[in-house]
Amino acid sequence: MPVNRPFSVGIHPINWVGEDVREHGADTAYETILDDIHRLGLTGTEMGRKYPQDLEVLKQELSSRGIQLVSQWKSVLLSDPAYREQELAAYRAHCEFLSGMGSTVISTAEVGGSLHFDPRRTPNEKEVLRLDEEGWRSLAEGLNAAGSIAREYGMRLTYHHHGGTVVESPEEIDLLMELTDPSLVWLLYDTGHAYYGGADPLEVLRKHYDRIAYIHLKDIRPAVLDEARAEAADFVTCIRKGVFTVPGDGCIDFQPIVSELVERGYDGWAMLEGEQDPAEHPPYEYALHALQHIDALIERAERKGANVHE
Repeated sequence: MPVNRPFSVGIHPINWVGEDVREHGADTAYETILDDIHRLGLTGTEMGRKYPQDLEVLKQELSSRGIQLVSQWKSVLLSDPAYREQELAAYRAHCEFLSGMGSTVISTAEVGGSLHFDPRRTPNEKEVLRLDEEGWRSLAEGLNAAGSIAREYGMRLTYHHHGGTVVESPEEIDLLMELTDPSLVWLLYDTGHAYYGGADPLEVLRKHYDRIAYIHLKDIRPAVLDEARAEAADFVTCIRKGVFTVPGDGCIDFQPIVSELVERGYDGWAMLEGEQDPAEHPPYEYALHALQHIDALIERAERKGANVHE
């Protein structure tokens, strides 16, 4: 019997085709991804690099399978004021695209200081450059401005705390939320990146629930992460090693997380993610197991809630 989910569950194409590790799923066609999503009975996806770039073709391919484009990642470099004007112009163009696709949230992440995403970094560097006070102030001001643009289009900027970036640790998430306008900057809560950054995912959810407008559900293989940490592996190397996986296949206890979402009445999107090599971890099978896992937790949470109110 299908689960009556209180929030919308979708899936990210990163399960099939890597975004940060380009060889992962390099030969996979977008039709395969969309057909698998449809077969899973899911109706939401994020933009992936294999999806059609032509707006009308993309709309047709999604609508023919009953799938909604929920969001698309947008890198920003707002911690450096010199980039703000061009970054905000690019953000507006991004809003126009997503708005035209019926999306309501924008996955947004600062790339300044990142080894992999900051265009100013050189290949021989080894560490993420953390922000100083001026950098944080510029980032917050820039995000508020970008959030205002998103609001013009009836959308929400959802900030994606992310491994290998300057908003990674629980302290950095807290500071970003403190410095930004709650009416303009929301949080994209990611369970896997919370754990990777040293946080308790449940604690992040409870602490910042009122700012959460979008969710990624991702799991962690702790033994692989420990090994990667011992080797001082960078973020992309961690992906190649298999640190991340889908919910139910790692160490994160999703029951209290799901229960919290059910109890609080979260009704936005939650995307299943497992950023790993699809050749070793067949995407459809892993996605199916993750979906079954989350559905079972939803049912358990709703039964518990019903018993409490009887």
